[in-house]
Amino acid sequence: MQLTQYKHRGLRHLMEVVCASLCLFGCVASFVATSMPLSEQKEAEIDLKVESLLSQMTLEEKVAQMRIFHASLGVEHSEDSKLVLSDVVKQKLALGIAGIKNPGEFLSPEQASLHNNQLQKYIIENSRLGIPAMFITEAYNGVDATGTTRFGRPMNMAATWNPNLVKRVWDTIGREARLRGLHMCHSPEADIMRDPRFGRMSEGYSEDTFLTTQMVVAAVTGVQGDFTGLMDGTHIGAVTKHFAGYGQVEGGRNFASIQISERTLKDEILPPFKAAVQQAHTLGIMASHGDLNGIASHGNRALLTDLLRDEWGFQGYTVSDSNDIARLHYFMGVAETPDDAALMGLNAGLDIDLYAEDAYAYLPRLAKGKPDIIAQIDEAVRHVLRTKFILGLFDNPYIDVSKVPGNVRTPASLALAHEADLESIILLKNDRHTLPLKHAEKATIALIGPLLGDQTELHFRKVLGDKVAFVIEQGFELTDQNKYEPKVLPDEVNRAGLERAVDAASQGDVVLLFLGGDEYTSKEAYFARGLGDRASIQPVGLQNELVRRVKALGKPVIVVLKHRRTLAITEFAEHADAILDTWDLSEQGDLAVAKMVVGQAVPSGKLPVTVPKHIGQLPFHYSQKNINFKKAYMFMGGDPLYPFGFGLSYADFEYSELVLSSSQVKAGESFEASVMVTNTGDYTAKEVVQLYIQDMIGSVIRPANELKGFEKIELKPGESRRVSFTVTPDLLAFTGKDNVTKVEPGDFRLQVGTSSASGVFAQFKVVE
Repeated sequence: MQLTQYKHRGLRHLMEVVCASLCLFGCVASFVATSMPLSEQKEAEIDLKVESLLSQMTLEEKVAQMRIFHASLGVEHSEDSKLVLSDVVKQKLALGIAGIKNPGEFLSPEQASLHNNQLQKYIIENSRLGIPAMFITEAYNGVDATGTTRFGRPMNMAATWNPNLVKRVWDTIGREARLRGLHMCHSPEADIMRDPRFGRMSEGYSEDTFLTTQMVVAAVTGVQGDFTGLMDGTHIGAVTKHFAGYGQVEGGRNFASIQISERTLKDEILPPFKAAVQQAHTLGIMASHGDLNGIASHGNRALLTDLLRDEWGFQGYTVSDSNDIARLHYFMGVAETPDDAALMGLNAGLDIDLYAEDAYAYLPRLAKGKPDIIAQIDEAVRHVLRTKFILGLFDNPYIDVSKVPGNVRTPASLALAHEADLESIILLKNDRHTLPLKHAEKATIALIGPLLGDQTELHFRKVLGDKVAFVIEQGFELTDQNKYEPKVLPDEVNRAGLERAVDAASQGDVVLLFLGGDEYTSKEAYFARGLGDRASIQPVGLQNELVRRVKALGKPVIVVLKHRRTLAITEFAEHADAILDTWDLSEQGDLAVAKMVVGQAVPSGKLPVTVPKHIGQLPFHYSQKNINFKKAYMFMGGDPLYPFGFGLSYADFEYSELVLSSSQVKAGESFEASVMVTNTGDYTAKEVVQLYIQDMIGSVIRPANELKGFEKIELKPGESRRVSFTVTPDLLAFTGKDNVTKVEPGDFRLQVGTSSASGVFAQFKVVE
């Protein structure tokens, strides 16, 4: 369907206007120079269409294209599959709208596609210009809607250390979302996660800049179908968030202030966002709830315009986080009035106001008194309309409903979720080769603990068969499971459950303890209602006591660790014979655990974060400045419980013959580093070969170590493979004393190994 067919008025003469508007080419030429992978001809065509459409819009229609509301406002679906809209929604849609969040989220994929087609049709036919709307979702572990494939969390994806696998996961997410009639997702997060007190930790990818960057690029390119899937109508656009520094909130508390030095910002926090823009071509960027050193992100023109657009070349749209433009006034205290807040967000470069009725809703009135802001409004609307053209919404706004059945939550997508689960599980401990279990079919297996799932026994029986004897006992709950402000259950309430769990464990030959945390002990702390951050990283409740009591039974104890934040698991590590760290797996995660326990699969996940022994060690990411590791703590030492990049296998890997193509290079030159990796064990297994570099002397104090490359390989017993990395100048560059990012001459140490704390080493020198 062509754009001119949408309406009998307004856009009928679009092509004539476009042809007559060639003179506009000069004034829109800046849009041709873009980071997005469009041909110059296609780019110019889109820009001309945008300018033509913009010239026909009233001020009120323009501002409508700068707003998104949530479908819960009054977008409903009747029992007989009819669209039902509230009067408030009808009033909004009469002017058009930039987008609607989560329409049809509780419907089946087939129902959602019908519902969203009806909604889109209503928007097109009941607004003057018939501009289609974007329908938006979230995707932390799959499309946030009923009937879609549930994958592991982003931190699980990072634990695979397999960007190709992560891209395949996000490709599936993009396809499933588009089949529901969705067009954009407020995902992925490019935030660096270094504080386990933060309830949203598992929404990010890691504590490390390089690993996070690789994962974000994989996620954005996957969900967008390598960008071509956007215009083909098979994928959705990504809105990379939260720009910038959101994971660094002080005290790990949502909405708290963020203090980051300019050097740390440039070298560690911004690179994943820059890669999302310049490498992955993300269609959208969402601003951070927080500030940067006192400058509220939603009012930060230096960040949202000077850096993002002028320096990086971003041509997509920017969007506020929920209600955050208005909060410049009533929460951040940097705008005198609500009007000032709206003007501040507009001037900073925010194109879309998410949800608020007290910010951009005021722009039509404000523009009448301040006509100079109309040019800024026009610029914002250009970005929104341009995105809609890239998504192909003007040519094909509807979903072919016949394609939905059989293409969402398919056997192939469930198999992909299972594959990702298997690659993300991390073996932290395995004393005396406790795992995999030998002769498990002859043993009585006790499945115990508060993180025991409803499907755990079923999944174990799928792997081990019905003849194996199981003892099942959850024992106790961790919290009262209040959605907004959960409370830890008192020990006296859980004491009887603890005794049941210990008694059940005594009946098994081997005990699997399902411990850690859940969606109630680590979650988003919403603005007006709800807590999700913690002041402690100790496991909640009686879990440490449960481990001690079960260990005292004298049976093999295997901890299956489930969680959404890093926990101080020193008691688990002391008493368990083996620990499988699973973070938060997919809907069939315990199937992967069962296979891992009996050796049908071999662990290959690696830690995407450092695991401290105690909260007092925070901050404790591996790549801190070298001087931070000079002194240990009294009575505890200075090492982490488990280092970044760590993960055992049922196989053993030997690293040898580290060779550099040159031990002396010029500042602008690249060189090769290669190492021989040999599987000296008895299992075919995957290993993540990790490259780290330390700058020994710099003009500013340098990190102790930095990840600069990795590759996941699979080796048979006795097999060897030489793995090579290209060390390019950008991997050695950093922001020096003069605030210029460059490669400084001097000595470097290169490490290749199985984690940040082990490997083989070589020295090289950079010269002028």
